[in-house]
Amino acid sequence: MTKPASAAAIPAAPLPSLFSDSGSLARDLVEAYLALRNETERRAAPLTPEDQLIQSMADASPAKWHRAHTTWFFEQFLLGEHCRGYKPFDPDYAYLFNSYYVSAGPRHARHQRGHLTRPGADEVTAYRRHVDAAVVKFFNEAGEDTLRKLVPLVQVGLNHEQQHQELLLTDILHAFAQNPIPPAYDPLWKFPASCRNGDEWVGLNEGIHTVGHTDDSFHFDNEKPAHRALVGPVRLARNLVTNAEWLAFMKDGGYATATLWLMDGFAAVSNEAWRAPGHWREIDGQWQVMTLAGLQPVNPAAPVCHVSYYEADAFARWSGKHLPTEMEWEVAAKAGQLNDAFGIVWQWTRSAYSPYPGYRAIEGALGEYNGKFMVNQLVLRGSSLATPDGHSRITYRNFFYPHHRWQFTGLRLADYAT
Repeated sequence: MTKPASAAAIPAAPLPSLFSDSGSLARDLVEAYLALRNETERRAAPLTPEDQLIQSMADASPAKWHRAHTTWFFEQFLLGEHCRGYKPFDPDYAYLFNSYYVSAGPRHARHQRGHLTRPGADEVTAYRRHVDAAVVKFFNEAGEDTLRKLVPLVQVGLNHEQQHQELLLTDILHAFAQNPIPPAYDPLWKFPASCRNGDEWVGLNEGIHTVGHTDDSFHFDNEKPAHRALVGPVRLARNLVTNAEWLAFMKDGGYATATLWLMDGFAAVSNEAWRAPGHWREIDGQWQVMTLAGLQPVNPAAPVCHVSYYEADAFARWSGKHLPTEMEWEVAAKAGQLNDAFGIVWQWTRSAYSPYPGYRAIEGALGEYNGKFMVNQLVLRGSSLATPDGHSRITYRNFFYPHHRWQFTGLRLADYAT
């Protein structure tokens, strides 16, 4: 068997601009599209066909499904709706690889994606190549006016695939973490170095601030409308919470002290037997953590990772603090006052994922992208070590259910004390 390619340097170059000085929008689109598609394949390259099949839990998806679903997205919404005469690669794939777009037709159950032994990884590769060739041909043959009208759709498709590039890594890590003989996705991978300098706390005086995306650069619809919000007085921790701090929480009985937890959170602790963050294992009295490089000793200085909202909230309460709101996080991040705001862990906020004042979902099937999930989830801000370069921004609103912890999720604290 050919040795899988290394993906040690997970972040790749940002996507090329769709409005460069090349003088050709078609060329810009082709360049950006192929760079994006190649990055997905680069991330999948270390995986065997068997790796690409596994679905370790209902919330995760097999790697080959991510590769196929992102391909279906372009086939369905770009080629299928705008390229005259295009015929789908396989009529069954729309059912197999639609995710949650009810308007686009019926779909295979999410929790059963790991049952799809066919198409195999090689067939998914053929599917991707077929669609890529058709997209490039379409870009090169469509007129400038047509392409300009389609730029917003293409940008959604590119950013959508970047989200799945991150999920590809988090999902395979979760799968590998279930293996009794822990495999490494990439033996050369290293956890990013964190920054700890400046004052411990960042103070925000009371004031009214603009929150949300304010210009016409790419953004998801949930980042708008920009609006005014009252923020402060509050202090935010300049630094992320570390493993050393979390170990102190554990040693002090944090996971066993019911008064620190929300009711649903303590139920999750009991039902799931949580004693430590996700992917941690205690071996011969020492804590180790499953990483993309395999099982590694827990580094006390590194930011804690793979914690749920419930755990983050309990830790904050144990610390005598709380989690920041997403508005507080955004104002502090805009001022450049937070260390490691991006590139290590997504940071839980205590803000419910709900629409901004005046929010309206876009029309059509793509209106299902964000709006219908605005209930029972919490907002995370920043980005993680698995987030593709160029995908993050200060106004980005990630969201997960409070029990989720297989993502690269951590926290920083906030305090109303003066």
